[in-house]
Amino acid sequence: MDYPKFQHHGGADGVTGSCHRYIASPDHAVLVDCGLFQGQDADHLDSLEQHQIHFDLSAVFALIVTHVHIDHIGRLPYLMAAGFKGPIYCSEPSAKLLPLVIEDALKIGFTRDARLINQFLDTVSQQLKPLPYRQWHTILDDDQRKIRIKLQRAGHILGSAYVEVDLLNKTTGQSHRTVFSGDLGAPYAPLLPAPKSPYKADTLIIESTYGNRTHESRKDRRLKLKAAIEHALKNDGTVIIPAFSIGRTQELLYELEDLIYRGGETWQKMEIIVDSPLAAKFTQVYRELKPFWDAEAQKRLKAGRHPLSFDNLYTVNSHEEHLQTVDYLAKTGRPAIVLAASGMAAGGRVVNYLKAMLEDERHQVLFVGYQAQGTPGRAIQQYGPSHGWVELDGERRTIRAGVTTIGGYSAHADQNDLVHFVKRMKQWPCTIRLVHGDRDARQALKEKYHALGDSRHHHFNVLLPSNQ
Repeated sequence: MDYPKFQHHGGADGVTGSCHRYIASPDHAVLVDCGLFQGQDADHLDSLEQHQIHFDLSAVFALIVTHVHIDHIGRLPYLMAAGFKGPIYCSEPSAKLLPLVIEDALKIGFTRDARLINQFLDTVSQQLKPLPYRQWHTILDDDQRKIRIKLQRAGHILGSAYVEVDLLNKTTGQSHRTVFSGDLGAPYAPLLPAPKSPYKADTLIIESTYGNRTHESRKDRRLKLKAAIEHALKNDGTVIIPAFSIGRTQELLYELEDLIYRGGETWQKMEIIVDSPLAAKFTQVYRELKPFWDAEAQKRLKAGRHPLSFDNLYTVNSHEEHLQTVDYLAKTGRPAIVLAASGMAAGGRVVNYLKAMLEDERHQVLFVGYQAQGTPGRAIQQYGPSHGWVELDGERRTIRAGVTTIGGYSAHADQNDLVHFVKRMKQWPCTIRLVHGDRDARQALKEKYHALGDSRHHHFNVLLPSNQ
Protein backbone atom coordinates (compact mmCIF):
# COMPACT_ATOMS: atom_id res chain seq x y z
CA MET A 1 0.00 0.00 0.00
CA ASP A 2 1.19 3.53 -0.81
CA TYR A 3 -0.74 4.78 2.21
CA PRO A 4 -0.78 5.58 5.06
CA LYS A 5 2.05 8.10 5.15
CA PHE A 6 3.23 10.05 8.19
CA GLN A 7 4.49 13.54 8.91
CA HIS A 8 5.49 14.88 12.30
CA HIS A 9 4.91 18.49 13.24
CA GLY A 10 6.26 18.26 16.78
CA GLY A 11 7.28 15.61 19.29
CA ALA A 12 9.47 13.77 16.78
CA ASP A 13 13.02 14.89 17.59
CA GLY A 14 12.15 16.20 21.07
CA VAL A 15 9.95 15.34 24.03
CA THR A 16 7.25 18.00 23.68
CA GLY A 17 4.97 19.50 21.04
CA SER A 18 3.51 16.15 19.95
CA CYS A 19 1.65 16.46 16.65
CA HIS A 20 1.53 13.65 14.11
CA ARG A 21 -0.25 13.69 10.76
CA TYR A 22 -1.66 10.39 9.52
CA ILE A 23 -2.16 10.69 5.75
CA ALA A 24 -4.65 8.16 4.39
CA SER A 25 -4.78 9.66 0.89
CA PRO A 26 -3.94 12.97 -0.82
CA ASP A 27 -7.35 14.24 0.30
CA HIS A 28 -7.75 12.63 3.73
CA ALA A 29 -5.58 13.12 6.80
CA VAL A 30 -5.99 12.92 10.55
CA LEU A 31 -3.95 14.64 13.27
CA VAL A 32 -2.97 12.72 16.37
CA ASP A 33 -2.38 15.31 19.13
CA CYS A 34 -1.42 18.96 18.71
CA GLY A 35 0.69 20.05 21.70
CA LEU A 36 2.83 22.93 22.89
CA PHE A 37 6.62 22.94 22.77
CA GLN A 38 8.26 23.26 26.18
CA GLY A 39 11.75 23.45 27.71
CA GLN A 40 14.62 23.10 25.24
CA ASP A 41 12.16 22.29 22.45
CA ALA A 42 10.55 25.72 22.76
CA ASP A 43 11.63 28.80 20.84
CA HIS A 44 11.64 31.24 23.74
CA LEU A 45 12.28 34.19 21.42
CA ASP A 46 9.18 33.63 19.34
CA SER A 47 6.90 30.98 20.82
CA LEU A 48 3.88 32.53 19.07
CA GLU A 49 5.46 31.93 15.67
CA GLN A 50 6.65 28.45 16.65
CA HIS A 51 3.16 27.36 17.67
CA GLN A 52 1.43 28.65 14.54
CA ILE A 53 0.06 25.92 12.27
CA HIS A 54 2.28 26.14 9.19
CA PHE A 55 1.34 22.83 7.58
CA ASP A 56 -1.54 22.31 5.15
CA LEU A 57 -4.85 21.62 6.91
CA SER A 58 -7.00 21.26 3.80
CA ALA A 59 -7.04 17.44 3.98
CA VAL A 60 -7.21 17.18 7.79
CA PHE A 61 -10.74 16.12 8.70
CA ALA A 62 -10.30 15.02 12.34
CA LEU A 63 -8.11 15.33 15.44
CA ILE A 64 -7.49 12.41 17.79
CA VAL A 65 -6.32 13.35 21.31
CA THR A 66 -4.36 10.68 23.18
CA HIS A 67 -4.47 12.58 26.49
CA VAL A 68 -4.82 16.10 27.82
CA HIS A 69 -1.30 17.08 28.89
CA ILE A 70 -0.43 20.50 27.48
CA ASP A 71 2.40 19.15 25.31
CA HIS A 72 -0.23 17.03 23.53
CA ILE A 73 -3.19 19.44 23.22
CA GLY A 74 -1.83 22.94 23.93
CA ARG A 75 -1.80 24.01 20.26
CA LEU A 76 -5.53 23.38 19.91
CA PRO A 77 -6.33 27.15 19.96
CA TYR A 78 -3.80 27.69 17.15
CA LEU A 79 -5.23 24.76 15.21
CA MET A 80 -8.75 26.13 15.43
CA ALA A 81 -7.56 29.64 14.58
CA ALA A 82 -6.03 28.12 11.43
CA GLY A 83 -9.48 26.93 10.41
CA PHE A 84 -9.83 23.40 11.79
CA LYS A 85 -13.53 22.63 12.34
CA GLY A 86 -13.53 18.81 12.40
CA PRO A 87 -14.40 16.37 15.16
CA ILE A 88 -12.02 15.94 18.13
CA TYR A 89 -11.98 12.30 19.20
CA CYS A 90 -10.83 11.37 22.70
CA SER A 91 -11.72 9.07 25.59
CA GLU A 92 -14.68 9.81 27.84
CA PRO A 93 -12.53 10.94 30.82
CA SER A 94 -10.39 13.13 28.53
CA ALA A 95 -13.54 14.88 27.30
CA LYS A 96 -14.21 15.99 30.89
CA LEU A 97 -10.61 17.08 31.54
CA LEU A 98 -9.75 18.74 28.23
CA PRO A 99 -11.80 21.96 28.70
CA LEU A 100 -10.00 22.64 32.01
CA VAL A 101 -6.59 22.34 30.37
CA ILE A 102 -7.53 24.50 27.39
CA GLU A 103 -9.11 27.16 29.62
CA ASP A 104 -5.85 27.40 31.57
CA ALA A 105 -3.78 27.51 28.37
CA LEU A 106 -5.94 30.33 27.01
CA LYS A 107 -5.53 32.37 30.21
CA ILE A 108 -1.75 31.99 30.14
CA GLY A 109 -1.08 32.39 26.43
CA PHE A 110 -3.98 34.29 24.89
CA THR A 111 -6.54 36.18 26.95
CA ARG A 112 -8.21 36.49 30.33
CA ASP A 113 -11.43 37.77 28.75
CA ALA A 114 -14.03 35.37 30.18
CA ARG A 115 -16.44 35.96 27.27
CA LEU A 116 -13.84 35.00 24.64
CA ILE A 117 -12.71 31.98 26.65
CA ASN A 118 -16.28 30.73 27.09
CA GLN A 119 -16.96 31.19 23.37
CA PHE A 120 -13.91 29.11 22.52
CA LEU A 121 -14.79 26.40 25.04
CA ASP A 122 -18.37 26.23 23.68
CA THR A 123 -16.95 25.65 20.20
CA VAL A 124 -14.56 22.97 21.47
CA SER A 125 -17.34 21.19 23.37
CA GLN A 126 -19.39 20.95 20.17
CA GLN A 127 -16.45 19.37 18.33
CA LEU A 128 -15.53 16.91 21.10
CA LYS A 129 -16.55 13.33 20.34
CA PRO A 130 -15.94 11.13 23.42
CA LEU A 131 -15.37 7.47 22.59
CA PRO A 132 -15.53 4.45 24.91
CA TYR A 133 -12.39 2.36 25.22
CA ARG A 134 -11.96 -0.92 23.32
CA GLN A 135 -14.57 -0.24 20.63
CA TRP A 136 -13.98 0.36 16.91
CA HIS A 137 -15.43 3.59 15.56
CA THR A 138 -15.60 4.45 11.84
CA ILE A 139 -14.44 8.00 11.10
CA LEU A 140 -14.40 7.79 7.29
CA ASP A 141 -16.21 5.48 4.85
CA ASP A 142 -16.31 6.39 1.16
CA ASP A 143 -16.07 4.54 -2.17
CA GLN A 144 -12.32 4.03 -1.91
CA ARG A 145 -11.39 3.63 1.75
CA LYS A 146 -12.60 3.05 5.27
CA ILE A 147 -10.85 4.33 8.39
CA ARG A 148 -11.67 2.99 11.86
CA ILE A 149 -10.11 3.94 15.17
CA LYS A 150 -10.06 2.27 18.59
CA LEU A 151 -8.86 3.77 21.87
CA GLN A 152 -7.11 1.55 24.40
CA ARG A 153 -6.08 2.46 27.95
CA ALA A 154 -2.52 3.82 28.03
CA GLY A 155 -2.10 4.06 31.83
CA HIS A 156 -0.37 7.46 31.64
CA ILE A 157 -2.98 9.77 33.19
CA LEU A 158 -6.71 9.33 33.65
CA GLY A 159 -8.27 9.23 30.20
CA SER A 160 -5.02 8.57 28.36
CA ALA A 161 -5.21 6.28 25.36
CA TYR A 162 -3.15 4.71 22.68
CA VAL A 163 -4.85 4.69 19.30
CA GLU A 164 -5.29 1.90 16.78
CA VAL A 165 -6.03 3.16 13.28
CA ASP A 166 -7.23 0.70 10.64
CA LEU A 167 -7.12 1.76 6.97
CA LEU A 168 -8.93 -0.42 4.41
CA ASN A 169 -8.30 0.16 0.71
CA LYS A 170 -11.59 -0.94 -0.89
CA THR A 171 -10.08 -1.12 -4.36
CA THR A 172 -7.33 -3.61 -3.46
CA GLY A 173 -8.83 -5.12 -0.32
CA GLN A 174 -5.59 -4.38 1.55
CA SER A 175 -5.64 -3.07 5.11
CA HIS A 176 -3.01 -1.43 7.31
CA ARG A 177 -3.02 -1.18 11.10
CA THR A 178 -1.20 1.77 12.68
CA VAL A 179 -0.76 2.16 16.43
CA PHE A 180 0.02 5.57 17.96
CA SER A 181 1.21 5.02 21.52
CA GLY A 182 0.64 8.55 22.78
CA ASP A 183 2.36 8.47 26.18
CA LEU A 184 2.39 5.00 27.73
CA GLY A 185 2.24 4.69 31.50
CA ALA A 186 4.41 2.63 33.79
CA PRO A 187 2.91 -0.54 35.29
CA TYR A 188 1.64 -0.37 38.89
CA ALA A 189 0.93 3.36 38.66
CA PRO A 190 -1.54 4.53 41.33
CA LEU A 191 -5.17 4.69 40.22
CA LEU A 192 -4.61 3.43 36.67
CA PRO A 193 -4.59 -0.03 35.13
CA ALA A 194 -1.40 -0.85 33.23
CA PRO A 195 -1.56 -0.64 29.43
CA LYS A 196 -1.95 -3.92 27.55
CA SER A 197 -0.33 -4.41 24.16
CA PRO A 198 -2.48 -4.42 21.02
CA TYR A 199 -2.94 -7.64 19.07
CA LYS A 200 -0.95 -6.33 16.13
CA ALA A 201 0.48 -3.34 14.28
CA ASP A 202 1.92 -2.88 10.81
CA THR A 203 3.33 0.53 11.75
CA LEU A 204 3.97 1.57 15.35
CA ILE A 205 4.59 5.21 16.32
CA ILE A 206 5.83 5.00 19.89
CA GLU A 207 7.15 7.40 22.50
CA SER A 208 10.70 7.02 23.82
CA THR A 209 10.90 9.49 26.73
CA TYR A 210 12.63 6.91 28.92
CA GLY A 211 14.00 4.85 26.06
CA ASN A 212 17.43 4.68 27.71
CA ARG A 213 16.39 4.32 31.35
CA THR A 214 14.59 2.04 33.76
CA HIS A 215 12.48 3.02 36.78
CA GLU A 216 12.65 1.95 40.37
CA SER A 217 9.98 -0.45 41.60
CA ARG A 218 6.86 0.89 43.27
CA LYS A 219 8.08 -0.46 46.61
CA ASP A 220 11.42 1.34 46.23
CA ARG A 221 9.84 4.63 45.24
CA ARG A 222 7.41 4.51 48.18
CA LEU A 223 10.34 3.98 50.54
CA LYS A 224 12.21 6.90 48.93
CA LEU A 225 9.16 9.13 49.17
CA LYS A 226 8.75 8.23 52.84
CA ALA A 227 12.47 8.79 53.55
CA ALA A 228 12.59 12.18 51.81
CA ILE A 229 9.60 13.41 53.77
CA GLU A 230 10.89 12.09 57.10
CA HIS A 231 14.26 13.75 56.46
CA ALA A 232 12.52 17.10 56.04
CA LEU A 233 10.46 16.46 59.17
CA LYS A 234 13.64 16.07 61.21
CA ASN A 235 14.90 19.38 59.87
CA ASP A 236 11.59 21.17 60.49
CA GLY A 237 11.41 21.81 56.77
CA THR A 238 9.04 21.71 53.84
CA VAL A 239 9.10 19.16 51.05
CA ILE A 240 8.50 20.99 47.77
CA ILE A 241 7.24 18.74 44.99
CA PRO A 242 6.95 20.35 41.55
CA ALA A 243 4.08 18.37 40.05
CA PHE A 244 1.94 18.55 36.97
CA SER A 245 -1.61 19.54 37.85
CA ILE A 246 -3.06 16.53 36.13
CA GLY A 247 -1.88 13.00 36.71
CA ARG A 248 1.14 13.33 38.96
CA THR A 249 -0.59 15.36 41.67
CA GLN A 250 -3.42 12.85 41.98
CA GLU A 251 -1.02 9.86 42.03
CA LEU A 252 1.04 11.45 44.79
CA LEU A 253 -2.05 12.24 46.87
CA TYR A 254 -3.04 8.60 46.52
CA GLU A 255 0.39 7.45 47.78
CA LEU A 256 0.52 10.07 50.56
CA GLU A 257 -2.91 9.01 51.84
CA ASP A 258 -1.56 5.49 52.20
CA LEU A 259 1.58 6.66 54.04
CA ILE A 260 -0.61 8.65 56.43
CA TYR A 261 -2.98 5.70 56.85
CA ARG A 262 -0.11 3.38 57.78
CA GLY A 263 2.04 5.95 59.59
CA GLY A 264 2.18 7.00 63.21
CA GLU A 265 1.01 10.12 64.98
CA THR A 266 3.59 12.38 63.31
CA TRP A 267 2.38 11.38 59.86
CA GLN A 268 -1.23 11.84 60.81
CA LYS A 269 -0.51 15.46 61.77
CA MET A 270 1.32 16.17 58.52
CA GLU A 271 -0.17 18.90 56.32
CA ILE A 272 -0.42 18.06 52.63
CA ILE A 273 -0.87 21.29 50.68
CA VAL A 274 -1.98 21.38 47.04
CA ASP A 275 -1.14 24.90 45.88
CA SER A 276 -2.71 24.93 42.45
CA PRO A 277 -6.32 25.84 41.69
CA LEU A 278 -6.02 23.88 38.44
CA ALA A 279 -4.75 20.77 40.25
CA ALA A 280 -7.65 21.10 42.70
CA LYS A 281 -10.12 21.17 39.78
CA PHE A 282 -8.49 18.14 38.19
CA THR A 283 -8.56 16.28 41.50
CA GLN A 284 -12.29 16.94 41.78
CA VAL A 285 -12.83 15.54 38.25
CA TYR A 286 -10.66 12.53 39.12
CA ARG A 287 -13.00 11.88 42.07
CA GLU A 288 -16.00 12.08 39.73
CA LEU A 289 -14.35 9.54 37.41
CA LYS A 290 -13.98 6.78 40.02
CA PRO A 291 -15.42 4.12 37.67
CA PHE A 292 -12.20 4.48 35.62
CA TRP A 293 -9.92 3.85 38.63
CA ASP A 294 -8.10 0.52 38.88
CA ALA A 295 -8.99 -2.46 41.10
CA GLU A 296 -6.62 -1.46 43.93
CA ALA A 297 -8.18 2.01 44.19
CA GLN A 298 -11.68 0.52 44.11
CA LYS A 299 -10.71 -1.73 47.02
CA ARG A 300 -9.63 1.28 49.10
CA LEU A 301 -12.93 3.01 48.38
CA LYS A 302 -14.88 -0.04 49.52
CA ALA A 303 -12.87 -0.03 52.75
CA GLY A 304 -14.17 3.48 53.46
CA ARG A 305 -10.96 5.32 52.60
CA HIS A 306 -10.80 8.48 50.48
CA PRO A 307 -7.52 8.44 48.53
CA LEU A 308 -8.01 11.90 46.98
CA SER A 309 -9.93 13.57 49.79
CA PHE A 310 -8.52 13.05 53.28
CA ASP A 311 -8.41 15.08 56.49
CA ASN A 312 -4.79 16.26 56.18
CA LEU A 313 -5.31 17.66 52.68
CA TYR A 314 -5.48 21.44 52.21
CA THR A 315 -5.98 23.40 49.00
CA VAL A 316 -4.61 26.89 48.38
CA ASN A 317 -6.77 28.84 45.97
CA SER A 318 -6.23 32.60 45.76
CA HIS A 319 -2.92 34.22 44.88
CA GLU A 320 -2.97 36.12 48.18
CA GLU A 321 -3.42 32.88 50.11
CA HIS A 322 -0.55 31.38 48.07
CA LEU A 323 1.86 34.19 49.00
CA GLN A 324 0.85 33.90 52.67
CA THR A 325 1.49 30.14 52.61
CA VAL A 326 4.95 30.56 51.04
CA ASP A 327 5.90 33.21 53.61
CA TYR A 328 4.50 31.21 56.54
CA LEU A 329 6.31 27.98 55.65
CA ALA A 330 9.59 29.74 54.85
CA LYS A 331 9.63 31.64 58.16
CA THR A 332 8.20 29.14 60.62
CA GLY A 333 9.80 25.95 59.36
CA ARG A 334 6.56 24.10 60.00
CA PRO A 335 6.88 20.65 58.41
CA ALA A 336 4.63 20.29 55.39
CA ILE A 337 4.43 18.74 51.95
CA VAL A 338 3.62 21.13 49.12
CA LEU A 339 2.57 20.00 45.68
CA ALA A 340 2.62 22.93 43.26
CA ALA A 341 2.73 23.37 39.52
CA SER A 342 4.55 23.42 37.23
CA GLY A 343 6.13 20.00 37.07
CA MET A 344 9.41 21.24 35.53
CA ALA A 345 9.54 24.43 37.66
CA ALA A 346 9.37 26.47 34.45
CA GLY A 347 6.66 28.74 35.86
CA GLY A 348 3.64 28.66 38.12
CA ARG A 349 3.40 28.82 41.89
CA VAL A 350 6.19 26.35 42.63
CA VAL A 351 8.71 29.02 41.56
CA ASN A 352 7.79 31.20 44.55
CA TYR A 353 8.37 28.29 46.93
CA LEU A 354 11.75 27.61 45.34
CA LYS A 355 12.77 31.27 45.52
CA ALA A 356 11.84 31.37 49.20
CA MET A 357 13.30 28.01 50.29
CA LEU A 358 15.94 26.80 47.85
CA GLU A 359 18.75 28.55 49.75
CA ASP A 360 17.72 27.04 53.10
CA GLU A 361 19.13 23.58 53.88
CA ARG A 362 16.14 22.67 56.08
CA HIS A 363 13.99 22.11 53.02
CA GLN A 364 13.81 19.36 50.40
CA VAL A 365 13.00 19.55 46.70
CA LEU A 366 11.59 16.28 45.50
CA PHE A 367 11.34 15.53 41.77
CA VAL A 368 8.96 12.80 40.74
CA GLY A 369 8.79 13.33 36.99
CA TYR A 370 10.78 13.96 33.85
CA GLN A 371 12.71 17.26 33.76
CA ALA A 372 13.25 18.40 30.17
CA GLN A 373 16.54 19.93 29.13
CA GLY A 374 16.53 23.72 29.43
CA THR A 375 14.06 23.84 32.34
CA PRO A 376 14.85 25.09 35.87
CA GLY A 377 13.80 21.66 37.15
CA ARG A 378 16.58 19.99 35.15
CA ALA A 379 19.12 22.57 36.45
CA ILE A 380 18.11 22.00 40.10
CA GLN A 381 18.17 18.25 39.58
CA GLN A 382 21.61 18.42 37.94
CA TYR A 383 23.39 21.02 40.06
CA GLY A 384 21.58 20.69 43.40
CA PRO A 385 23.70 17.85 44.83
CA SER A 386 26.88 19.95 44.36
CA HIS A 387 25.18 23.12 45.72
CA GLY A 388 25.30 24.86 42.37
CA TRP A 389 22.84 27.49 41.27
CA VAL A 390 19.70 27.90 39.18
CA GLU A 391 18.19 30.99 37.58
CA LEU A 392 14.63 31.74 38.69
CA ASP A 393 12.84 34.83 37.38
CA GLY A 394 16.15 36.25 36.20
CA GLU A 395 17.96 35.81 39.54
CA ARG A 396 20.57 33.21 40.50
CA ARG A 397 19.69 31.12 43.54
CA THR A 398 22.24 28.91 45.27
CA ILE A 399 20.82 25.43 45.89
CA ARG A 400 21.28 24.54 49.56
CA ALA A 401 18.05 22.59 50.04
CA GLY A 402 18.23 18.84 49.65
CA VAL A 403 17.42 17.56 46.17
CA THR A 404 15.98 14.09 45.63
CA THR A 405 14.71 12.42 42.47
CA ILE A 406 12.40 9.43 42.50
CA GLY A 407 12.32 7.91 39.04
CA GLY A 408 9.65 5.35 39.80
CA TYR A 409 6.91 7.98 39.93
CA SER A 410 7.32 8.81 36.28
CA ALA A 411 4.04 8.52 34.43
CA HIS A 412 5.99 7.24 31.42
CA ALA A 413 6.87 3.67 30.57
CA ASP A 414 10.60 2.92 30.92
CA GLN A 415 12.85 1.11 28.46
CA ASN A 416 11.74 -2.36 29.58
CA ASP A 417 8.07 -1.41 29.35
CA LEU A 418 8.51 0.03 25.85
CA VAL A 419 10.23 -3.15 24.68
CA HIS A 420 7.53 -5.34 26.28
CA PHE A 421 4.79 -3.30 24.59
CA VAL A 422 6.11 -4.60 21.25
CA LYS A 423 7.22 -8.02 22.47
CA ARG A 424 3.73 -8.88 23.75
CA MET A 425 2.00 -8.18 20.44
CA LYS A 426 0.85 -11.33 18.62
CA GLN A 427 1.86 -9.81 15.28
CA TRP A 428 4.89 -7.53 15.40
CA PRO A 429 5.14 -4.34 13.35
CA CYS A 430 7.32 -4.03 10.28
CA THR A 431 8.03 -0.33 10.88
CA ILE A 432 8.59 1.45 14.19
CA ARG A 433 8.84 5.25 14.28
CA LEU A 434 10.41 6.51 17.52
CA VAL A 435 9.11 9.89 18.71
CA HIS A 436 8.80 11.93 21.91
CA GLY A 437 12.35 11.41 23.18
CA ASP A 438 15.81 12.94 23.38
CA ARG A 439 18.31 11.74 20.77
CA ASP A 440 20.12 9.42 23.19
CA ALA A 441 16.86 7.87 24.40
CA ARG A 442 15.66 7.21 20.87
CA GLN A 443 18.97 5.71 19.78
CA ALA A 444 19.13 3.41 22.82
CA LEU A 445 15.57 2.19 22.26
CA LYS A 446 16.27 1.64 18.56
CA GLU A 447 19.10 -0.71 19.50
CA LYS A 448 16.84 -2.58 21.93
CA TYR A 449 14.21 -3.11 19.23
CA HIS A 450 16.82 -4.37 16.81
CA ALA A 451 18.04 -6.81 19.48
CA LEU A 452 14.45 -7.95 20.09
CA GLY A 453 13.94 -8.53 16.38
CA ASP A 454 17.21 -10.43 16.05
CA SER A 455 16.15 -12.75 18.89
CA ARG A 456 13.21 -13.99 16.76
CA HIS A 457 14.61 -13.43 13.26
CA HIS A 458 12.23 -10.52 12.71
CA HIS A 459 13.40 -7.35 10.99
CA PHE A 460 12.15 -4.09 12.45
CA ASN A 461 12.59 -1.02 10.25
CA VAL A 462 13.21 1.44 13.13
CA LEU A 463 13.07 5.09 12.06
CA LEU A 464 14.04 8.25 13.96
CA PRO A 465 11.90 10.85 12.15
CA SER A 466 12.32 14.62 12.40
CA ASN A 467 9.76 17.38 12.77
CA GLN A 468 8.60 18.75 9.42
